[in-house]
Amino acid sequence: MNLTALFIKRPVMTALVMMAIIIFGVAGYRTLPVSDLPNIDYPTIQVQASLPGASPETMAASVATVLERQFSTVPGVDSMTSTSVRGRSNITLQFNLDRNIDAASQDVQNQIAAVVRKLPVGMPAPPQLQKVNPADQAILFMGVNSSTISPQALDEYAEVLIAPRISTISGVAQVNVWGAAKFAVRAQMDPNQLAARGIGIDEVADAIQKHNVNLPAGTLWGKNQAYTVQADGQLTDAAGYRSLIVSYNNGYPVRLGELGRVLDGIQNDKELAWVNDIDRGNGDTRSIMFQVQRQPGTNTVEIIDHIKELFPEFRAQLPPSVNLDVVYDRSTSIRESVNDVKFTLLLTIGLVVLVIFIFLRNVSATIIPSLALPISVVGTFAAMYFLNYSLDNLSLWR
Repeated sequence: MNLTALFIKRPVMTALVMMAIIIFGVAGYRTLPVSDLPNIDYPTIQVQASLPGASPETMAASVATVLERQFSTVPGVDSMTSTSVRGRSNITLQFNLDRNIDAASQDVQNQIAAVVRKLPVGMPAPPQLQKVNPADQAILFMGVNSSTISPQALDEYAEVLIAPRISTISGVAQVNVWGAAKFAVRAQMDPNQLAARGIGIDEVADAIQKHNVNLPAGTLWGKNQAYTVQADGQLTDAAGYRSLIVSYNNGYPVRLGELGRVLDGIQNDKELAWVNDIDRGNGDTRSIMFQVQRQPGTNTVEIIDHIKELFPEFRAQLPPSVNLDVVYDRSTSIRESVNDVKFTLLLTIGLVVLVIFIFLRNVSATIIPSLALPISVVGTFAAMYFLNYSLDNLSLWR
């Protein structure tokens, strides 16, 4: 008795098997992660080295070249690329797929320890490495901007309200904030004023550090109650810094405001984020950007849907003048690709059934393949689930 005769003689068993295939296939389809590419763990290590003030040419010759020459002895390196900019070099090492990433990182760390004496003396810290996966690209870019609210206040909304809430969503690995505008006081000293009073820039830095402290002052213990003594010596705005005494000249105090300009600003005014806001007719608008990365093996479309469900909540807590927009959404291309594959599968099944009917010219004989084809496709999703596949362009087209 062959396998076909067994199913022909037992129609009830055949029906149950077909129903089981459909049930498991539908369940597998609903639980499969959806992405644009399959989940591939590339053993990749990125090494970062910094030398403040060095030109890109100096970073490439004195730092990147020295590290690359040392890393070339690490076994299993498939490719090595480096990028040098002002004050920073990034070296990316990609290993063979069968290379263990933990063992590779240990080898790279040993090579860094061996070559650190050949690097420039002015480096603030040894080169740092981190294990990365190029397949884990950002799935969503968001931006907040406002024409009336200051960048410092906008940064508070981004860092305190939006970013932590998105991080709590299941499947989100990390939320990076670009163009942050954290509040800071900037002291711009006038060299002529410093020279006229005989004050060095190191004295200014020491005075700022000594007068801006927030340390515990202790506790007063009473008979029935204890009191915590709080001495708030932390300055919070530029006005408080201007009256800070740097030194004394002929018995008169020299204040920080007399030596230059003290302004309310942001910590880093060299890195900004801009969004092309053509829809509102504003052109390029300075914004604070969010880069959302997903965890490996998670559903990209589902994560983005959960994030967008929070938009009404965010807009209710943000001032009306703050705009929250999606700049880049990877789920759009994924949905279009998956829908295109679905349409192709349905069209193919219809054409196959039509061709079978034209050649057989028998309705009952055509029903069997017309049922077998979709069931085989649905059953494939159950096999994809057990084999840790995902619904992506490569897996669906294969």
